[in-house]
Amino acid sequence: MAAGAGTGLIVLGWREWVALPALGIAAIRAKVDTGARSSSLHVDRLATFERDGTEWVRFSIDTGVDGAPEASAEAPVADRRPVTDSGGHTTRRIFIRTRLALAGADYEIEINLTNRRNMLFPMLLGRTALARRFLVDAAHSFLQGDPPPLR
Repeated sequence: MAAGAGTGLIVLGWREWVALPALGIAAIRAKVDTGARSSSLHVDRLATFERDGTEWVRFSIDTGVDGAPEASAEAPVADRRPVTDSGGHTTRRIFIRTRLALAGADYEIEINLTNRRNMLFPMLLGRTALARRFLVDAAHSFLQGDPPPLR
């Protein structure tokens, strides 16, 4: 997709397929949400453990890709802090740092892990992950294309 109106920024739709390669996720449906400060990832069976004196988290992910098996991943815990959802409810969440691949960009972002089971999208891509890289065209979806085929 072309850059946005002389800004050099890539234009995204309000929903896009993204990859989280360090977590082994080649494609996951994400709602691009400039109203959310942080990015969130729906996880199942979340458990923390210690590895070499560092707290880690192990979890499962349903990517929303038809026919894709549930993914399992582990990551060091970067932080624990309160997050207020769109309904005004505040919960303390685990945050991890991992790579995001989207529209030819590949960089590290922070993601909080939560239960998004009743949401349409397993991932919410918040404005801190978007800032200075992308513009959002809320009138369009999947401007960056379809997910890669399953292998």
